[in-house]
Amino acid sequence: MTVAPAASGTIAYVREQLQRALITPIKAFRLVYLPLLMIYFAYGALGLVAVAETFWVRKALTLTPADLAALAVWLTLPWAIKMVFGELVDTFAILGSQRRVYVFIGAGLIATSLLLLAATSAGWIGVRDADALYVTASLLSVIGVVLQDVVADAMSTEVVPRVQADGTPRAKADIDRDLGMVQVLGRLALSLGIFAVAGVSGWLAHVLPYHVVFLLGLVIPLISISGALLVRLETSERRPTDWRILGGGLAFGAAVALIALSGLPLHQELIFIISMAVVCTMLVRVTAGIEPETRRRIFYAAVVIYAFRATPTVGEGYRWFTIDRLGFDEAFFGILQQTGAALGLAAAWLLSDAITRQPIARVLLWLTIAGAILGIPTLMLVYGVHEWSEQAFGLGARGIALIDAAAASPLLQVSMIPLLTLTAVYAPPGHRATWFALMASFMNLALIAGQLQTKYLNLLFAVDRGAYDGLPGLALTVVAIGLVVPLTAILWLGPRIR
Repeated sequence: MTVAPAASGTIAYVREQLQRALITPIKAFRLVYLPLLMIYFAYGALGLVAVAETFWVRKALTLTPADLAALAVWLTLPWAIKMVFGELVDTFAILGSQRRVYVFIGAGLIATSLLLLAATSAGWIGVRDADALYVTASLLSVIGVVLQDVVADAMSTEVVPRVQADGTPRAKADIDRDLGMVQVLGRLALSLGIFAVAGVSGWLAHVLPYHVVFLLGLVIPLISISGALLVRLETSERRPTDWRILGGGLAFGAAVALIALSGLPLHQELIFIISMAVVCTMLVRVTAGIEPETRRRIFYAAVVIYAFRATPTVGEGYRWFTIDRLGFDEAFFGILQQTGAALGLAAAWLLSDAITRQPIARVLLWLTIAGAILGIPTLMLVYGVHEWSEQAFGLGARGIALIDAAAASPLLQVSMIPLLTLTAVYAPPGHRATWFALMASFMNLALIAGQLQTKYLNLLFAVDRGAYDGLPGLALTVVAIGLVVPLTAILWLGPRIR
């Protein structure tokens, strides 16, 4: 039987596209990328302690889902003041180092956090203050991760050469393409880190005491340290410290701390407003030298991505519901994470080449629609549809949860590629770390907006340990907001992004 020419051509085209998708990231790798990729890998591998942390918090602490949503706001704030870390990394050398030493400091903070979690969960220190110790450990970990992330972001723009070996300038299209592929490799390294520990995290939490799992997590900061030691990663770009950015960022951080400790009504909301004003002001300053048309393009893209990310989640109440009502244990959570991580890695790998060639609005439009569709399995579980589906089709709660993890996980990593590529392309020389930090701060403020919405919704639809009557209404509202808000922004401003 012979194959028709049209079919043969289609098969050849599909084979060519698949080969390009598989091979392109491999061909794009350079040894000089290794330190930043190991930082991203270590960030993903922190999931090694995630399942143990979830079950320990539920069993040993008194924090409610609304409390945890409020805590998530505070834990997102260090990401929103990345400009402080970025300015330090760009301009302030410690022991002659502007890169490696900051990786070491970040690793030290993460290690301290893990030791504190281990000591608290094992009862080695005052368990009466377990909630406060957990909050402290979480903040230390986040600050350490943010500091390392700032270094990796700066390096992601520096490792791409701007000139040929003979000193002649490279074509801008080639530079932009390489910058995009570095971001792709960073997402792949992060996804690979998540995948590497996802399954074992559930198994470890199931068979070992939680404090032992936290101690095993100490291997994670060693990964980023190893990358920093293997390859030279210092920058040759030096400039004086911009005290309007650094001083303003430090003053902002101090103001945030004072407001947080003051007990003022709506203090989180006040901090969010101040944060947005500070970050937007600094972005205007850093982009002052960019041509107006480019600034408009970045502005429209930033608004669209902000709307895409500023959506609420269901919160920890849903995870507790799956534990209490559906009987999901630590081992099954590990299976869910492994499934999602594997498919997230595959999607980031196979789709990265195509996504970097697509308009950002088009990518986010389809991701928004897909995200709404993929909210259906969650709704099925909280509305009890799994009981009917198990009787009718043999598809129970665990089967639906696996489908949900398999389908939804790729969205997060894929959605970051267009933003990171755009940010890298327009990073100003001498301000690369600060630029990346400010853009990341702006986008992380969107996450804070989403966390604030999560807090409000968890207060409106009250959910707590064993009390899940409000969960169906909460989940339905979250899915609706996640579709309507970003879709409106994309359809309105998307055509203006070129």
